[in-house]
Amino acid sequence: MRAMILALVLGLIPGHLLATVPEHRPVPGGVAVVDLGTPSDEARPTAHHDERPVLVVDHQGHWHAVVGIGLDAETGTTAVHIEDGAVEFTIEHREYAEQRITLDDDEQVSPGEETLERIRREHAEIQRARDTRSDGEPASLQLELPVEGRFTSPFGLRRYFNDQPRNPHNGLDIANDPGTPIGSAASGEVIETGEYFFNGKTVFVDHGGGFVTMYCHMQDIDVANGDRVERGERIGTVGATGRVTGPHLHWTVYLNGEAVDPLLFVEGEDADFNEAD
Repeated sequence: MRAMILALVLGLIPGHLLATVPEHRPVPGGVAVVDLGTPSDEARPTAHHDERPVLVVDHQGHWHAVVGIGLDAETGTTAVHIEDGAVEFTIEHREYAEQRITLDDDEQVSPGEETLERIRREHAEIQRARDTRSDGEPASLQLELPVEGRFTSPFGLRRYFNDQPRNPHNGLDIANDPGTPIGSAASGEVIETGEYFFNGKTVFVDHGGGFVTMYCHMQDIDVANGDRVERGERIGTVGATGRVTGPHLHWTVYLNGEAVDPLLFVEGEDADFNEAD
């Protein structure tokens, strides 16, 4: 820390944080790290992908766009657009595994009209939270697991509930006992809490620059909107609220509004464990 402060004083490194970026994994549900060709001692470029602003960080002396790629993205050539042009990259194919779940409660699979109205209201609220883009940049792009436990449903699974196809699994499920503490994966601000039909008791934390984490199916929520939380600080406990088959945490990471594989941001964890056979 003293060395960094001294370097800042002497002007050896810029005043913004030097980001430890995730691995370049340009696949649906992955992250593209794109060199914008501008040295980081020049002004930070503004960048967009699919008409959405994307995070731009200093990495290895150049400004890089860190782009979340949606699970529904088409493979092929695409581009990050900046003020004076565009930088192309290729979205590659990735095959995710399949999961079939049986639920006894038919309402959880085929909700009635009254429940559908609730789901639509909640979807709009969830979408606003996931699309949050506050000023500034994250303190870090490295996350820590919010809870210890067994990985039960990896990111990207193609899911079927009672043999009916549903959206791919947009997070990582970590099973543990009810009441097990959950910590924030990084420092940030609590921007939304609520109890939703599918997600159960849920917390959203904004880490800055379009980097947002979501924690679902909680038993207890120990924070409120507007609270500032530090990395690892308790935000609630593991539960079994919402559409679940047992107690676990469903953890989602959003980058520029797209759900991406959380394990890409966790040092020492392997995001490839969810590849299809």
